[in-house]
Amino acid sequence: MGQILHGCATTTEAVRRAIQHSQESLRALAKRYGINQKTVAKWKERETVADLPTGPKEAKSTVLSIEEEAIIVAAAYATAARRLPLCAPTNYPASDAIIVASLSPAPRHQPIAGGRRQQALEEKVQGLSDRLFPHRHR
Repeated sequence: MGQILHGCATTTEAVRRAIQHSQESLRALAKRYGINQKTVAKWKERETVADLPTGPKEAKSTVLSIEEEAIIVAAAYATAARRLPLCAPTNYPASDAIIVASLSPAPRHQPIAGGRRQQALEEKVQGLSDRLFPHRHR
């Protein structure tokens, strides 16, 4: 049965076991197996021959709560609504449909009129933690 070792492993479980059971000096074992003396000392001290787990000690979830997701979706819709002007279709006057008009040549940095509701939504989005928006600059 094959072993799965990480990319930087310099020893196998058999070598580690031999190091742990050997009475030779660190220098002699390091020379025999072609590894650093610190590596030999590390495996002599350990009780097992398995690699220690790597990565963060506590898993950090990237899943949003329902409230956070709702705020982000609402902000995305509000942003899209501000950037895409809407007008009623002229070909179908009886229809209640709304179509997207052509974009105006106004620059994107131009302030957009918004009410208290829009301002409150933007404040909620700004209040979310930076882990949700790692690209956001303050």
